Amino acid sequence: MAWPGGGGEGNHFNTEMERCHVQEQVEVVGKAFVDHYYNLFDNDRSSLASLYQPTSMLTFEGQKIVGVEDISCKLNSLPFGNCKHIISTIDSQPSAYGGGIVVFVSGSLQLPGEEHHLRFSQMFHLIPTQDGYFFVQNDFFRLNYG
Repeated sequence: MAWPGGGGEGNHFNTEMERCHVQEQVEVVGKAFVDHYYNLFDNDRSSLASLYQPTSMLTFEGQKIVGVEDISCKLNSLPFGNCKHIISTIDSQPSAYGGGIVVFVSGSLQLPGEEHHLRFSQMFHLIPTQDGYFFVQNDFFRLNYG
């Protein structure tokens, strides 16, 4: 029996089930990564270096930074020591790169002594490693003004 839109081949339902399963996995990995990343950022920022590789790229408020050492230096030299990220949304998609995941985050940043939170958006492109983990290949960060 063919399912509607299945082209008479009868496998449309299975393909949709596989897509749903992959998307569920992508959402779980995306959320777990976001929880881990911002926990490290807020509590142990120097450990963020372990999430990047020599080819990793960060664009922070328009400034382009390449490589673990320079990215780590930038993140650790931000003009605030303590902060708290409050996540509003997490959207994840599989990327065209085999097994990669694109994660888009929006939220607010609470800085000590500041009454108003700063709204931000951040996008990560996660790439799988040979040992089953992910690293950040691309990272874009922007404060949202207005």
